[in-house]
Amino acid sequence: MARYNFRESEARWQEAWREKGCFEADPEPGRDKYYVLEMFPYPSGRIHMGHVRNYALGDLVARYKRARGFNVLHPMGWDAFGLPAENAAIANKTLPAAWTEQNIDTMRDQLMSMGLSYDWRRELATCAPDYYVHEQKMFLDFLEAGLAYRKESWVNWDPEEQTVLANEQVIDGLGWRSGAVVEKRRLNQWFLRITDFADELLQGLDQLDRWPDRVRLMQENWIGHSEGFRFFFELEGRTEHLEIFTTRHDTIFGASFCAVAPNHPLAEELSAKDSALKGFIEECNRLGTSEAALETAEKKGFDTGLRARHPFIEGKTLPVYVANFILMEYGTGAIFGCPAHDQRDLDFARKYELDVLPVVAPQNGEGGEGYSENSDLAYTGPGSLINSQFLDGMSVEEAQAEIARRGEGESNGNVEINYRLRDWGISRQRYWGCPIPVINCTKCGTVPVPEADLPVTLPDVVDFDQTGNPLANHPSWKDVDCPSCGAAAQRETDTFDTFFESSWYYVRFCSPQAEVAVDPDAAAYWLPVDQYIGGIEHAVLHLLYSRFFTRALSKCDYLNLEEPFAGLLTQGMVCHETYRDSDGLWLEPGEVTPGDSNNQVSAQSGKPVTIGRSEKMSKSRKNVVDPGIIIAEYGADTARLFMLSDSPPDRDLDWTEAGIEGAWRYVNRLWRMVDEAKFPLPESEALNPPPKPAQLGTGADDAWRAVHRTIDGVGSDLDGFHFNKAIARIRELTNQLEGLEEEMEGAAWVYRQGLDVVVRLIAPMMPHIAEEIWRRLGYYTLVADAPWPEAEAELLIEETVTVGVQVNGKMRGTLELPVDTGGEMAEKAALELEKVIKAMDGKPARKVIYVPNRIVNVVV
Repeated sequence: MARYNFRESEARWQEAWREKGCFEADPEPGRDKYYVLEMFPYPSGRIHMGHVRNYALGDLVARYKRARGFNVLHPMGWDAFGLPAENAAIANKTLPAAWTEQNIDTMRDQLMSMGLSYDWRRELATCAPDYYVHEQKMFLDFLEAGLAYRKESWVNWDPEEQTVLANEQVIDGLGWRSGAVVEKRRLNQWFLRITDFADELLQGLDQLDRWPDRVRLMQENWIGHSEGFRFFFELEGRTEHLEIFTTRHDTIFGASFCAVAPNHPLAEELSAKDSALKGFIEECNRLGTSEAALETAEKKGFDTGLRARHPFIEGKTLPVYVANFILMEYGTGAIFGCPAHDQRDLDFARKYELDVLPVVAPQNGEGGEGYSENSDLAYTGPGSLINSQFLDGMSVEEAQAEIARRGEGESNGNVEINYRLRDWGISRQRYWGCPIPVINCTKCGTVPVPEADLPVTLPDVVDFDQTGNPLANHPSWKDVDCPSCGAAAQRETDTFDTFFESSWYYVRFCSPQAEVAVDPDAAAYWLPVDQYIGGIEHAVLHLLYSRFFTRALSKCDYLNLEEPFAGLLTQGMVCHETYRDSDGLWLEPGEVTPGDSNNQVSAQSGKPVTIGRSEKMSKSRKNVVDPGIIIAEYGADTARLFMLSDSPPDRDLDWTEAGIEGAWRYVNRLWRMVDEAKFPLPESEALNPPPKPAQLGTGADDAWRAVHRTIDGVGSDLDGFHFNKAIARIRELTNQLEGLEEEMEGAAWVYRQGLDVVVRLIAPMMPHIAEEIWRRLGYYTLVADAPWPEAEAELLIEETVTVGVQVNGKMRGTLELPVDTGGEMAEKAALELEKVIKAMDGKPARKVIYVPNRIVNVVV
């Protein structure tokens, strides 16, 4: 059997696309545009299977929309700053720039080998000065607009990477890259006022109807809008009061303690005179600042000896603790604890033997899980107030309103809106990042670098042998004159969080060669991104920051836009079985081979291998498959087909040898349908297509109708991102075309025209073989430029339909009926079915219910 020569074919067609500039896009006012963007990669050195899947998905969308007549923008670039390059440079004794540039060259070649339809003229790298010069100018504009500021704050400090981490970068108390235990430190940091846009960011989620619901929910929860009450608790023996924010002010009568964060001003004041408290605070600071770390840590507290007066119970006071589970950044950094109705408070109360008084009873009045002074579960559900004086009998909502009314009336507090969202700390203590363009002068304070002096570039020579930030240890770069007064000053040695670069790159792609950051005409034409594609792991960090950045740029007159990404597709992970040898060591798939009795053994030792569950491909578990090897052995089209056909794009995909072999077999089947065609396929036929025969035989007519149903179905599937369903439809169609026989009238014509359609349908998925078959069919144009096929409406009409038949609601058989068959005929046909007669057991039909084209239900 003929085998498709992908090596020769793929290289040839990639060159043909480049020569013609097929995928170069420029604004065409009056023509509908479509901007497709996959999240750009970090240049780590080689692409992985996650990249292959992500970019195959995006390329399918881009090619499909182009065939539909859209002016498609599909760019690619590199998220090139970051600590991994710095660490690699240290390990390899080279500069991050050289390491990054080499990796970009390697990965660019790999992506090109996949035949992706990128406009490579627009390629950018965020580490290039001609890119980050614009974000330095943006930062200065943010500073002038009050959107950027510096303050001393408690931060997450990664002691291994020697840098600050955002809360989102702390996973279970560990640094997201290093895995080191994160500590708290107090540093002067630069921030962006993302909280100024909290309401807009929250309300804007309602517009994003083409985003996954779970991503919108994750962002909604992260922004964390909550309405609560700020109480003013008087402190015995002190003139000031303790301000406490709570969203459960209905439970005030169940309060048994107050607690403040370890970095609350009251805690810091008391610790100056109490070494034990100081030591406790130092212990708390080793937890980091993320909510995940605080939630999972054992709840600990330190009794300050202070007492807070209850705002509604005369003579009652509550002990005031410093507690490790209170965040200074949320609310006021102080709480009252109601153990019966908050699990953290309950855990704390049990540890320190504090009172637990239920004040909300479940509405059924029978108690419930957690509704007990002795329970280990707090009751957090709805109910009626008890043990609460004037609130007794009220619902939770009524009680909150009454507390708010009385509290404000008696000056005990006020209603307040709060957000979980914190301002974005953008300072990072590392070399390989965009320098923050300010100069610190002892006389003038913070002075912006003059615009004429931008970009502030990184020094070419840097010493990585010293600990800490290399820029802070580089006097010839750091020491400068103040641009305001001329006195000796120092550059800011922190660099931007790399999310700064990735929060606006989609804008730069619109006009990457423009002298200004944003060409307004290009941005107005291309933005927003119509379809963004990337991993769910970016649901909060990157996507939220990008939404904020778009609004900040609009406020500073760069854009006139609110939402950057109109549509979002979050693809699933690529997974593979895991393997361990007899010593428990991980093995790569290539180190495992079949043994006797269908078991797997180590290729090196021959000993049995333990096969683990399928997990996300990772270097740590060695269950990775190199895309370069797959493309070299099977071709890019085969790899793309498997990635697109094996599961829905938003679900995880299990990589298997059987799966890739199956995709390779189908590629060769397609090839043989042309190379070993059962009907003559003259090359000139495409230029002078024969007319449709006056009549098609039964089999040929069925196949021709299937062609048009497939056109319609595949288009609907691709519009709905059901890529695996679309491929399944195409496979069914090729099966039907292969089943045509010479004796069927018109079969040769249907076969030839059906192949024409198949090629255009597969072109977004398997573009190289599509071009090869297109040429074999006699075309001298590119299928990449061919329009999407149109289905003939009259051929979409089904002549018959399968109707289910039930007896008393239980399925007993099916009928093939003409479409829109009348009730009388459908009833007669149903009652004549043998299985229906048997199920009726001689009883008359009391009623027959018929839903046209769907079901007949006989009631006896």
